[in-house]
Amino acid sequence: MVVVDWEAVDMLCSLEFWRMAVCWTLSLLYSHLYLLLAPRLSALFPSLLGPTPPRFPRRRFAPGPSSPIQRPLCVVTGASSGLGAAAARALAAEGYHVILAGRNPQTLIKTIQEIKKHDQNACVEAFQVDISSIHSIMKFESSIKQWLEESNLHPSIQLLINNAGILAKSCRVTADGFDQMMETNYLGAFFLTNIMLPLLKNSPVPSRIVNVTSFTHRSVSHVDINMGNLARENLHCLSTLGKYQFAQTYEYTKFCTLLFSYELHRQHYVMDPASKVSIMAADPGAVATNIMRELPPSLKRLAFLVLGFLQLLQSPEIGVDSIIDAALAPPEASGRYFFGAKDATEAKYACGDGSTATQWRECKSYLFWSKDQPELLLLS
Repeated sequence: MVVVDWEAVDMLCSLEFWRMAVCWTLSLLYSHLYLLLAPRLSALFPSLLGPTPPRFPRRRFAPGPSSPIQRPLCVVTGASSGLGAAAARALAAEGYHVILAGRNPQTLIKTIQEIKKHDQNACVEAFQVDISSIHSIMKFESSIKQWLEESNLHPSIQLLINNAGILAKSCRVTADGFDQMMETNYLGAFFLTNIMLPLLKNSPVPSRIVNVTSFTHRSVSHVDINMGNLARENLHCLSTLGKYQFAQTYEYTKFCTLLFSYELHRQHYVMDPASKVSIMAADPGAVATNIMRELPPSLKRLAFLVLGFLQLLQSPEIGVDSIIDAALAPPEASGRYFFGAKDATEAKYACGDGSTATQWRECKSYLFWSKDQPELLLLS
């Protein structure tokens, strides 16, 4: 007896599925072609395309004998599995004291045990946080400060990696009133970064923020900037089409994350010469993680099969290269977009414009005002 997966059939007949299948694949191919052809084309047509995009070697942290930071501290969100866990492993191997932040304490502990099994000297800690909850993020920040004090460590962090993200198939509203995918992928990172900035700025050595974005941002076709809707447009589940436009919402969250990175770079690196905080955007490409866990299993297997056939699918251990390259690049690489695959990482300048400042103001107006918690205004 043949069993029909009607959930998969229904998704196959949706525009969202074909948007993912066609637009996302083309966006990924473009990224890989750019990685391959940009150096050659720039050499042939320098006046048209500009100079060849430079590459930045990784720099291992080397503290001086009198430095108050002997082991840099790193916070990785979404560290329970996938890219987050791979980033935590790689940075622990680079000598970082890594804080794994995630929603599930049991999964975090399991990830730490796996890291310790391969490297007994790894310095790793687990902290629970739900990036889709402002209250949870504030509690997390307080816990970090308390832990630093109790551990007699310098009150600062040297690296923040905003990696947490989901691909939600249905519309869900958080306790804060936002679309869950928008708050998890973008707004939560925006809020966490802003309240962690004092710890980053307090670092006696150069500090770094790495925002994990995605090639899917290239599929965003229209954003209403002039009407002030850049951040507001998809914050809430306001679709009137009957079905949740999950593919478009995911693209939009990654697009906003990229603009957020550019504005961070402008405010805290370009406009402030004394700042020691640099900002990078990292795109790992297509990685075999559980990001598609809400999709029908048969379609997930089909997607991985096609991407594997095209040689575009990577394991988390390889896909994390762009994140680690961004984390360990020299400070002068701030404001660049890292896309890496198979041991090759390309970087190009982030081109911020007025839209980034517009987005920043919109998000601040939403996140840093609360009738129940007016003290949040102090953070803005």
